[in-house]
Amino acid sequence: MVTKNRYERYNILFAVFIFAIILILVYNLILLNKDRFSSESTTKLYFADNMSAAHLKIIQEFNKLYSGKIEIVPIDLPFTKFTTNERKELIARSLRSKDSHIDIFAVDLIWVPRFAKWAEPLSLYFSQKGLSKILSYALSTCYYENKLVGIPLYLDIGVMYYRRDIICKYPNSLELEKKLKNSISWKEFIQLGFKQKTNRPFYVFQGDSYEGLICNYLEVFGGNGGRLLTNNNLQINSIKAQESCQLMVDLIWKYDFSPKLVTSFNENETYYYALGNDVPFFRGWASALKNIYVSSVDSNKVQYLEATTLPHFKGHQPSSVFGGWNLMISKNSTKKKEALEFLKYILSEEAQKTLFETSGLLPILTKIYYDEILIENYPYFPYLLSLIEQGIHRPPLVDYTKISDILSYHINKALKKELSVEDALQQAVEMIESKKVFVR
Repeated sequence: MVTKNRYERYNILFAVFIFAIILILVYNLILLNKDRFSSESTTKLYFADNMSAAHLKIIQEFNKLYSGKIEIVPIDLPFTKFTTNERKELIARSLRSKDSHIDIFAVDLIWVPRFAKWAEPLSLYFSQKGLSKILSYALSTCYYENKLVGIPLYLDIGVMYYRRDIICKYPNSLELEKKLKNSISWKEFIQLGFKQKTNRPFYVFQGDSYEGLICNYLEVFGGNGGRLLTNNNLQINSIKAQESCQLMVDLIWKYDFSPKLVTSFNENETYYYALGNDVPFFRGWASALKNIYVSSVDSNKVQYLEATTLPHFKGHQPSSVFGGWNLMISKNSTKKKEALEFLKYILSEEAQKTLFETSGLLPILTKIYYDEILIENYPYFPYLLSLIEQGIHRPPLVDYTKISDILSYHINKALKKELSVEDALQQAVEMIESKKVFVR
C-alpha cells in the first residue's frame, strides 16, 4: 500500500515537472517570437497619398499611439512622379477591381463625386458637433448626394506670389505692396509690368494641359465675375469666358510678360523657373510658401516670397480656387473600424498643426487659425484665412474630370496659338456635349 501511494506521488510530481517544463518552453517561445506574434495581432491599414514629411510624421505618431493594435502602412504616390490625373487613375483602377489592397485613400476635393461610389458612407460615425469645428469650405466638399463620404485632410488656395527683394526696388514700393495686398486689377498689373519692363519674364503661371491650368483659368474667369457653372449650365464659351482666356493668351503673346514655356508648366516647374529666373510675380498654391520645391542655389530666395490675391478685372472681386485633399475609406476594406480611428486622428488639433508646421498644408479646423503661438511663429497665417474666405470651388460634377480634361486641352491649344480663343472654347463645348470618349 505504501509502495502504491509512493508510486502515485511520483506520478503527480512527474506530471507537475513536465507541466512546468511545457510552461517554460511556451514562455520562451513567446519571448523569442514576440515581434511575430505582435505583428500578427496588429491590424495593418494601407493608406495611398502623396506622402509629405507631415504625412509621415502623423503616421509615425499614430502608429506609436496605437502600437500593437493598428499600423498605417503608407503607399506613396508623390507629386514629383505622378500628375494628379495619373494618381486619380491609379487609385480608381485599384478600387474598380474591388480588391481590398487600399483601405484609406486621398482624393483631390473635386474628385469626391467620382469616387463616392467606392467610398464608405461616414455620416453615422461623426457627430454634428465634431463636424462643426471644420471650416465649411473644406467640409462641403466631402458630401455627395447629401451623404458624408469623406473627411477633409487639408485645404489649399490659389495665390499670386511676389518677390519682396525685387519689388522693393520699384518706385513707391511700400504703396505698391499695400495695393497688392488689397488686390490689384489686371489693368494696373499690366501697367506695372510695362513700367518695370526688363529682359526677364514678369509673370508665370501653370499653362500645361492639366487640372492646374483649369485652376488658373477659373481664377481669371472668377475675377471677371464669371463662373464655369451657373444655374446648372456650363458657361464655357460665354463673353466673360472668352475675355478671361484671351487675357491669359495676351500675357504670353501680346504683353510678353510670360514665356511661351508656361504652356508646359505645372506647379513645380513654375516655382523652379520663377525663382531661378528672378521672376517678380507668379501664380502658385498657398501651401508652397513653406513646402516649395527649389534647388539649393535658389533656396535663399524663398524667404523673400510673399503671397497675395490674384489680379482681377476692374469692377470685380479677386477669386482664388480652392485646392486640397480629402480622405475616404474604401468600401472594400475589411478594416473599416480601424480606418475610422485614423480619420478621427487626422481631425485632431495635433495632426492638423503638424500638417501646417511641417509641410505648410492649410488646416481645416477653424480654431487653429486663431492659435496665438502659430500666429506668432507665422505672422502671415491670419492672412491665409482671409484668402480662404474669398475662395471659389470648382463645379462638383460627377463628370467634372472629363470636362476639365477637355477644357484644359483646348485652352492649352489657345495659349500655344494653335487655336483662336473662340475656336478653342467652341470646340471644347462641342466635345463635351457630344458625349464622345475624349482622347488627347
